[in-house]
Amino acid sequence: MKIAILGAGNMGLSFSKSFLKYELIKPENLHLITRNQSKFSKIAEEFPKSKISTFDEVTELNADLIIISVKPQDFNHVAENFRFRLKENQMVLSIMAGIKIKKIQQLLHHPLVVRAMPNSPTLLGMGITGYTSASGISFSQLINIERLLNSTGRSVYLENEELLDGVTALSGSGPAYFYYIVDAMIKAGVEMGIDENLSKLFVTQTMLGAYHLINNSDKNLEELIKDVASKGGTTEAALKTFNENNFKDILKKGILNAEKRAKELNG
Repeated sequence: MKIAILGAGNMGLSFSKSFLKYELIKPENLHLITRNQSKFSKIAEEFPKSKISTFDEVTELNADLIIISVKPQDFNHVAENFRFRLKENQMVLSIMAGIKIKKIQQLLHHPLVVRAMPNSPTLLGMGITGYTSASGISFSQLINIERLLNSTGRSVYLENEELLDGVTALSGSGPAYFYYIVDAMIKAGVEMGIDENLSKLFVTQTMLGAYHLINNSDKNLEELIKDVASKGGTTEAALKTFNENNFKDILKKGILNAEKRAKELNG
């Protein structure tokens, strides 16, 4: 398989590394396309055997799969200024937030589009990606796409494309919510007199341990919370403050606003 990445930024390069790591493609069959030449040397260091081009240089794309990884706000401009036409049998995989399949098909004048929403832990092969597809794409074509997506972590096929904006808000943006909470916890530790590095260690290891408990326990989240929050204790005091300040509602509202923004990106 030959793959072209339109928009060789963090996510596009992260996908590329996974494909090469699991030997799903040969490095010489990877074509990385970026907006300007300033990134060439850095990309070439990581992908010495792959082809690297700017958008302006590409007049023809010799690839079985084209992955579109540009910023959603830039897609209209990029699509209108392509110097190549897609061939009938080429597949398109979009990993842009918000941009719907119908719009991608219209701007590219091409029917074979799969839309996916990965998240940043794909950098470690621990991401999760929701994806859906246009009609007319065969089961075997979808299996090939899924095999590529699974090299970056896990993937889930969604029949309803409308759910992908929710996935964008939940898992696509989700890592930032965790970083935000971890940052607040570390700063609280510092305020209590704990060295910042030590505070970070306590918080990150706590998060890691809590994740494994969620995954390996038969108990639901409410039961796990009760296990820690004994009556009249320290945890209960913290949870009372969270509830009094509607922390759960604020978090939920933020996620719903992320979904709203994903819908707006389609224009």
